[in-house]
Amino acid sequence: MSQTNNGTSIAVSLKLLLPLLASIVAVSPLAIDMYLPAMPLLADNFSTDMPTIQNSLSIYLLGYSLGLFLVGPLSDKYPRRRMVLIGLTGFFVFSVLLIFAQTAEQFLLLRFCQAFISSAAIVVVPGTIRERYKENTAKGFSYVSMIMMLAPMVAPSIGSIMLLHSWQAIFMFLAGYSMLVLLAAYKFLPEAQHKSGNKSLNFFKRYRVVLSHKSARLDILSSMLVSLAFFAFITSVTFIYMTVYNVAEFEFSLLFACTVLGLMTAHFTNTRLVTRLGSRKMMALGLSIGVTCASGLLLVNFLEYPLFYTVATLIPLMGSISIMAVNADAMVLLQFSEEAGTATAVIGILRFGVGSLAGPILAFFYDGTALPFAFLMWSSIFIVFLIQLIHLVRIKR
Repeated sequence: MSQTNNGTSIAVSLKLLLPLLASIVAVSPLAIDMYLPAMPLLADNFSTDMPTIQNSLSIYLLGYSLGLFLVGPLSDKYPRRRMVLIGLTGFFVFSVLLIFAQTAEQFLLLRFCQAFISSAAIVVVPGTIRERYKENTAKGFSYVSMIMMLAPMVAPSIGSIMLLHSWQAIFMFLAGYSMLVLLAAYKFLPEAQHKSGNKSLNFFKRYRVVLSHKSARLDILSSMLVSLAFFAFITSVTFIYMTVYNVAEFEFSLLFACTVLGLMTAHFTNTRLVTRLGSRKMMALGLSIGVTCASGLLLVNFLEYPLFYTVATLIPLMGSISIMAVNADAMVLLQFSEEAGTATAVIGILRFGVGSLAGPILAFFYDGTALPFAFLMWSSIFIVFLIQLIHLVRIKR
């Protein structure tokens, strides 16, 4: 039971709260994935090249990271519900403005602003899950992620349908979706059960508390590098499937949906096993699958095997990435009871900050094949393996 701004009590069960939180988090993947099929059209419409439009994804991630930096500590000080309403309202406004973009520069600026303000809504979700699930936080993350994965599964297909009208229709859809979620959050989202955070700590002291926590650092680094691999996929997937392997838009949507289905399966598996094995062992399981599949992906692209082999290694690899991500985040957040928003911001800043580098890195090593992508995926996962190995050695000492 919790209070709204007008003093009315709201009782929300997990059966309602989890889909609501997932709908809030889904704002970001919808904003990222829906316009992927429109990238070639956007390049033509704004009379620019494809790399410029591809880098709009990196700009979105950068805006989101900077937004997290500002609102993370604020979410530990001010009501979470208020932050969500501000973030969703801002996302709606900039989605509408994007419809009227006339140049590539306007489009990039508005995407940055759209991402920046949306962070206010999303940053409070992990803290809410941690509050409800406590030591089973990874299970809660997986439930929300599993529901939220419906968004990226259908997003490219919705984007393709919207393109039958215009690219502007994609942002009309995003505006409508964010308004519906805003209304649902206003009516049903409860305030925190307990006051979150120590209000006496200032903005930078909150970051100092999180960043000085030695046992959380390696898991934060692991989460960051897993995210680099994830956003390398998001940045490159259109190019790999539609340009390197010449698949049609409909086939691209099916392949993307199969990958998201693999992610959902991985999250469901995590919800079944994490309460018995714990997040650390699930992290090790995901990492072992990830290293194997990333090595396979690198090999089949080096040998220039057909599309089937890339798909066969990429789908389980993305599933392993999802397992690693939710468990790394859970292990970090469990270290912080009063700075959950700041810890979420640190994870998000590093995650989306390094994710924004995926586009420039891949552009720098561009050779017309999927090999640079495969190598970036492999190197990211291998470094996570080394980080977790260091963690294991420290524990044994």
